[in-house]
Amino acid sequence: MGHCEADLPNTEARMPLEIRHLRTIEAVAQFGSLAAAAQRLHLTPSALSHQLRGLEAEFGVGLLDRERGTQLRLSPTGEALLAVAREVLPRIRQMQEDLRRRAAGNSGRLRIAVECHTCFDWLTPAMDHFRENWPDVEMDLVSGFQQDPLPLLQNHQADLTVLTAPDAMASDILLHPLFAYEVVALVNPRHALAQRSFLAPEDFLEETLITYPVEDRRLDLFREFLQPAGVQPWRRRHAELTVIILQLVASGQGIAALPAWAVGSYGEKNYVRAIPLGPQGLWQTLQAATTAEQAEQAHMQAFLAEIRASVAANLFGVKDIQGV
Repeated sequence: MGHCEADLPNTEARMPLEIRHLRTIEAVAQFGSLAAAAQRLHLTPSALSHQLRGLEAEFGVGLLDRERGTQLRLSPTGEALLAVAREVLPRIRQMQEDLRRRAAGNSGRLRIAVECHTCFDWLTPAMDHFRENWPDVEMDLVSGFQQDPLPLLQNHQADLTVLTAPDAMASDILLHPLFAYEVVALVNPRHALAQRSFLAPEDFLEETLITYPVEDRRLDLFREFLQPAGVQPWRRRHAELTVIILQLVASGQGIAALPAWAVGSYGEKNYVRAIPLGPQGLWQTLQAATTAEQAEQAHMQAFLAEIRASVAANLFGVKDIQGV
């Protein structure tokens, strides 16, 4: 025999267990009376009593032990519901507070991907200072050096990338100029080129050039200085780490080109000599890229401002970019 719709249980009509019920049972347990609990929840005692009796009638259980004098106590079932309330309500309150902070722009997530090997010299101090003022923003570095970090933005695997010469970008990606930096040639102080006031592209022809193991188009020296002049050094050597490049140059095993800020103590102690590239020097612009949506976030704008301020105050061989 078939069932008509009237025979089926109407689950939508059943009273669901709601957050307000958890708050009610928590208040009753805390204050021990309906009047005090109702005042805490901004309800009348009769409304609170009606809510509890409705819940008891719906599930066929007793939540209160009404036979133990004037002090209102929870039944074993009420205690079980209280345990759930104590587990769930703190998480809900925490999420509510997090949502308020997000609405105010005071929290969020900031995952950073970098294209340049030497970026950590200035990025880490900027991140540390930002954390002091924005402790509720979750910050992280996307693991490893990224030769092409832009797809990470489009795939929502990063929120900000740092790069020098971006390829063609999607319409929803925005660039934020950070600062200009000088790329300098590095030679051993006893090298024949060490006394030059600047180097020309032809000076690299017969030298061993030490670079990071990346495509030439990712290297400022090649993209902006050597390739336009049709110059290709006769020998190449690769090193993953900046400190290894500096050590190789200091030991006379080749020459290199790095941002001036990366030379550090090697230049101060005259282990290497830094020389401008061309009579005007080779200056490049470091940029951050974000999605248009991320660019509107208050914490993102604050972090970009922190980078510019931190770099201007602490980094050697850089220029502020006016109008950003």
